[in-house]
Amino acid sequence: MINQVIDHMMTQNRSHFLIPGDMIASVNEDNSLRHAFLVLTKVRYAKIPVLDNDDHFKGLLSLPMITDKMLGLDEITAKPLDEFCVRDVMETGVTTIDDPYNIEEVLHALVDSAFLPVVQDDGTFTGIVTRREVMKGINYIGHNIDKQYAITAKEPAATHH
Repeated sequence: MINQVIDHMMTQNRSHFLIPGDMIASVNEDNSLRHAFLVLTKVRYAKIPVLDNDDHFKGLLSLPMITDKMLGLDEITAKPLDEFCVRDVMETGVTTIDDPYNIEEVLHALVDSAFLPVVQDDGTFTGIVTRREVMKGINYIGHNIDKQYAITAKEPAATHH
């Protein structure tokens, strides 16, 4: 279990970790791969959220998922960009976190992900929590914990010979 002081300080800054959904580039699961290709190329993010018409989170999309459809044995073709939609290639089964979210759960999940989609109980996409923003929070704690708490070192445990 995470240290209570650290959990408290992280929870105080929790609102700073969430990047709201309306600030995030996303695509609709029904969009053509051509549209998604252009969005991903313009925003330059490795992955973006995929939503349905009701703003429910459905998965993630990356350029390699799209370009994989474009690669044949002997050629690269743009034909699949109009033949397939985002739903056909997106990553599903993505780890999401609840809104409001548990700090310890977020720390564990961010070990393997650059960001985590945040969803409400009904699956509505709220935004993302990024590893970058959480690291800024940890940096804040490292610089400010002694301003809020008295820290004393414990006596080292006696060694037995």
